[in-house]
Amino acid sequence: MKPLTYTLVDVFTDQPFSGNQLAVFQDDGGLTTEMMQKIARELNLSETVFVLSPSNPSNDKKLRIFTPEMELPMAGHPTLGTGYVLADQGMLPASEGKNEWVFEEVVGDIPVTVHIDKGRVLTVEMNQPMPQFGEYFEDRERAAQLLSLSPDDLNGGWPIQTVSTAVPFLFIPVRSLDAMKRINFRTDIWEKYFSQSPSTKHIFTFTAETEMKDSTVHSRMFAPAMGIPEDPATGAASGPLGAYIVEHTDIVQSEQGMYRIRSEQGFEMGRPSIIDITVRKEREYEEVRIGGRSVIMGSGELLIRQE
Repeated sequence: MKPLTYTLVDVFTDQPFSGNQLAVFQDDGGLTTEMMQKIARELNLSETVFVLSPSNPSNDKKLRIFTPEMELPMAGHPTLGTGYVLADQGMLPASEGKNEWVFEEVVGDIPVTVHIDKGRVLTVEMNQPMPQFGEYFEDRERAAQLLSLSPDDLNGGWPIQTVSTAVPFLFIPVRSLDAMKRINFRTDIWEKYFSQSPSTKHIFTFTAETEMKDSTVHSRMFAPAMGIPEDPATGAASGPLGAYIVEHTDIVQSEQGMYRIRSEQGFEMGRPSIIDITVRKEREYEEVRIGGRSVIMGSGELLIRQE
């Protein structure tokens, strides 16, 4: 039996038992893709990450990220949580202040910044690819039906649109915090009308009404295609969310081309999460960055039978 050790970390929070759970495995390259997927399904967290040596020796690590159902080309909370674990446990050298790393992911090289303050990891940030805006979804009644809401519960001033920084999400703006809390995701509607297209199968909802005064938006994400009924914090959707807000709303103001947005997520699941988003745009989008805190919760070991 081959022991595989992992670290369990809560991401996008500074409080235990909050945020989004993540298992981080150190892999010596001996696991097949099939085995990685089986391990992710066994743990049944929203994501599990395997840390390998980089293909390009000038980079720091290679990450392979799996939901219970699929491998992802890029993901936010696995990238940030892995950065936190590697820094906290000394698996990569980190010094006081800002540490700039590069992780290889399926989508390409992802710059990561680890902030160390008085010897402890404070926050981790990642840069995401530039946003790609997809088609508008015009059937507002169907979108409302998907969420068990009425069309009047949706924010009629903002479009329903797919946006991606590697993984596409369909953004459905909701009018109020009350409506957000009343969402009951209809998997039957999703399977019939949304699941077949890559641009509509991952659903992200948000409102400008928030629980916390420092937040910009209150968010929820549903991804049955990933094996995630609801996600407590979605980094891969938060970069596109920031771009959507800059593109279509006036709820944040530019500070010399910089937009700073805070998304609260996971409250309905009892796992409050805080995601900080920075978008830099002059004429074009020049930077999309997300960041947050993490808490290490423990470690474990899986025993894998060697063939």
